[in-house]
Amino acid sequence: MMTYALRRIAGVIPTLFVIITLSFFVIRLAPGGPFDEEQALPPEIKANLEAAYGLDRPLHEQYVRYLSGLVRGDFGPSFKFKDFSVTELIAQGLPISLLLGFAAILVALLIGIPLGTLAALRQNSPTDYSIMGIAVLGIALPSFVTGPLFALIFGLYLRWFPVAGWETGQLRYLVLPVITLALPVIAYIARLTRGSLLEVLRTNFVRTARAKGLPERQVILKHALRPALLPVVSYLGPATAFVITGSLVVETVFGLPGSGRYLVQGAINRDYTLVMGMIVVYGAVTLLLNLLADLIYGWLDPRVRYD
Repeated sequence: MMTYALRRIAGVIPTLFVIITLSFFVIRLAPGGPFDEEQALPPEIKANLEAAYGLDRPLHEQYVRYLSGLVRGDFGPSFKFKDFSVTELIAQGLPISLLLGFAAILVALLIGIPLGTLAALRQNSPTDYSIMGIAVLGIALPSFVTGPLFALIFGLYLRWFPVAGWETGQLRYLVLPVITLALPVIAYIARLTRGSLLEVLRTNFVRTARAKGLPERQVILKHALRPALLPVVSYLGPATAFVITGSLVVETVFGLPGSGRYLVQGAINRDYTLVMGMIVVYGAVTLLLNLLADLIYGWLDPRVRYD
């Protein structure tokens, strides 16, 4: 497994290189530039700004210059946030986005797996129908609907949690955003767990375990649940990446200073370096999470070989 992990980690580098290269040139194909505003700048001022940021150079020179800075860990200066580098902006928002995303995934696992297991064990019962009905509702309702609804009920009416804002170390500000972000993931995990567990419970090795007189609890927890979680693990890698990189709506609804807003603002403002910095970080996070999911998959299923 170690050799496989090292090969996959080595494969992350060329994949990330392709993502960076494509993103670099595609961004510059879009009409407009970072200094094109509603009120046009005088030509000499615009020329000075482009020269200061190296935008007056040929595109291939800009690309090589960006890569050389990236190798040193320098994402470059932001074109719109004058007092900050891209590295500083990412360092401000990314920890909150990571905390929000990983907390949502943890909550989804702790709730989704037991619900899916209960639904499978009570197949075609009112409990099963209720859980799957709620799961469908969780998938259907978008976060920009559930977020304000939770803020209205638990924030304004009941006053249990803050409606918006962020204070360092105050985890109560994360309760509503985490639940909002976790809801659709809980629904997917519950459905995947239910369907997979129903198939595993019909396999021969589970029948053999029951024939030996093992308690039902031991049959489920030690024999059936582990292989039943394989589809969940396969879904977990991209789901975690999606939750971390796609939390913009939740961050906006609850006023969290995460990193998602920088990607949108950078795209609107044609802030090339800021957009590229977010793409590099999100791309690396996505690739590493998928690698982790593959390794967990092999741990759960000994039949998987890494040759």
